[in-house]
Amino acid sequence: MPKTIVITGVSKGLGRAMLEGFIQAGHIVWGCARSEPAIAELQSEYRHPHQFDVVDVSDVAQVDAWATQQCRNAVPDLMINNAALINQPAPLWEVPASEFSQLIEVNIVGTVNVIRAFLPAMLSAEKGLVINFSSGWGRSTSPEVASYCASKWAIEGLTQALSQELPSGMGAIALNPGIINTDMLKICFGESASAYSSVQQWQKQAVPFILGLTPRDNGASLTVPGG
Repeated sequence: MPKTIVITGVSKGLGRAMLEGFIQAGHIVWGCARSEPAIAELQSEYRHPHQFDVVDVSDVAQVDAWATQQCRNAVPDLMINNAALINQPAPLWEVPASEFSQLIEVNIVGTVNVIRAFLPAMLSAEKGLVINFSSGWGRSTSPEVASYCASKWAIEGLTQALSQELPSGMGAIALNPGIINTDMLKICFGESASAYSSVQQWQKQAVPFILGLTPRDNGASLTVPGG
């Protein structure tokens, strides 16, 4: 039976790869991103019942309006919080306050905004999984990405606590996608990012893995195999 899947950050990278994989597998995707041209392209390529909207996840009013519109006729089976930013590599004291604040607003506050907006409908239906994208840097650390590490460690703790609040039959999972050659990785690794798996290779592992998650995985901190 087709699942209805909410994905944030679908304009490129892992978000775009997931939506393509889920749609190819016969599922329905509701996606958002901040890029108007990217969303217009997706709206043109994928018609109803798929839906793509321009939404800044750090803006609670935009997220609430998006969720209200989408949940009128259906309830998500999967909520995937993928949207995230990474800081330009630098010692923490050299990261501009504005850059740090924007990262926290998207990576942490944005995740909570989406949970707050969509989860009540899922609770009413007594079904669904919340999958919050974490990182290897949500379970370890490296220099010059302290801002990003802080946000992803927060996602791990937030997800663990949320998992203890959900009723039986639902679940919250922190998912580390692995190290993939994306624009974000290039910011940190430069040309050496090309040594890692492509987004297309990752998609082949990630999509079936995510579709195989169940409420039994509630509270788990998992990693996409081969990621």
